[in-house]
Order: sequence, then C-alpha cells, then structure tokens
Amino acid sequence: MTDEQRLRRVSDIFSALGSPTRLKIVELVSETERPLHIKAVAQVLKKDYAAVYRHVKVLEKSGLVGVYEVGRSRVIYLKNAELVKEFIRIGEKML
Repeated sequence: MTDEQRLRRVSDIFSALGSPTRLKIVELVSETERPLHIKAVAQVLKKDYAAVYRHVKVLEKSGLVGVYEVGRSRVIYLKNAELVKEFIRIGEKML
C-alpha cells in the first residue's frame, strides 16, 4: 500500500466518524459489546431505518463496522472494538 492509499484509508475512517449520527451508532454498538439490529439502532436514535442504514453503509465502507443478515434483519458489529473505543476516548479528551 502506498503512502497516498494509506492516508486515504485513514481519511475515510475519520470522515466516517465525522458525522454525529455515525459516531452515535458506533458508540451504541460499542456500549452493548454485542451486535445490534440496525432497526433497534434506528429506534434508539429516533431516526428512519433507511437513513440509519445509509450511515451504517458509510461505516462499513470505512472498515469500522461489519454487517450481516439474521433472517430478514441486518445486524451491525464493530470490527475493531477496542480501537474504535480508543478513538472515542481520544476525541473526548480533546474536548
């Protein structure tokens, strides 16, 4: 991987975390420490399922979360839970 490719990937991660909604999604999943149905996340956030799903797709593309199907439902989980939690802690320390 070239330096430019590496920096682009890092930029994608920070861009994905740059949305308050996406950050809240990541925070919700990290707090439960287990996969969550996207529908449940939408209900907690009081947002439309389709809008939450679009945010989840951005997080998935950046490599922060994974999505799998359980029956007709989609479930989200953190790929690197400890690293994501550390991102959140670092961000909070900067406040």
